[in-house]
Amino acid sequence: MQFFIFVFFLFLILLVYMFAQAKKNKVVEHHFSFPQFPASFKEIRLFFISDIHRRLVSENLIEQVKGDIDFVIIGGDIMEKGVPFERVRENIRMLKKLGPTYFVWGNNDYEVDFHQLDALLLEENVKILDNTTALFESEEGDMVELLGVDDVSKKRSHLHLALADSRPESFKILISHNPSVHKKVKKEDGISLVLSGHTHGGQIRLFGFGPYEKGGVKSLEHTTLFVSNGYGTTAVPLRLGAPAEANVIVITGME
Repeated sequence: MQFFIFVFFLFLILLVYMFAQAKKNKVVEHHFSFPQFPASFKEIRLFFISDIHRRLVSENLIEQVKGDIDFVIIGGDIMEKGVPFERVRENIRMLKKLGPTYFVWGNNDYEVDFHQLDALLLEENVKILDNTTALFESEEGDMVELLGVDDVSKKRSHLHLALADSRPESFKILISHNPSVHKKVKKEDGISLVLSGHTHGGQIRLFGFGPYEKGGVKSLEHTTLFVSNGYGTTAVPLRLGAPAEANVIVITGME
């Protein structure tokens, strides 16, 4: 009997720990250097947050990086079925405190009235990158572009349209909710970095194993891929081995 009581309390402790991992307000910073990054920009610091789902973006998270960010990228799944639109609006307004905000669609964003979500984003002056680009130009005429594609799993991802909207000479960062988009990237596309979420890092990893790889950086044949563990959860508000995170992405040239 005592053994079962002991196991029960261990299970309760594990549940509390997993809940705490899911509610973390951790900012993980990643630095990338590319020889093709235009020197006139010196560096770009962007705040990347994906897979918010049902969470409220914490003031604590924002205060960790406030005043130190050039722009914000929401990497899809800003909501899911059952999430009030006013909560989404509150989250957007919190993120906008950091700077101009950009958004790409995720699969769970289509569980709701996505026309209403689209209208809300536009009302809040969030730039939606749906197979389009956003251009940043320095005083010297150098260009950095964000290319955003719609969700891969919904067959709405059209990288060729975003590329057609881009400039050949620009430094390109591709944003896609689903990291599988990297399979479409070709050398001639000139995409230096891909930022994604979707996988939650596996969300619950047992003995280091999960349904997806843990988030992180991969050097691929034609680009560099970064996948975030994400900020929220789906199905259950628990995480193990893949704590919740948002990310600061710092991009510079090579000396």
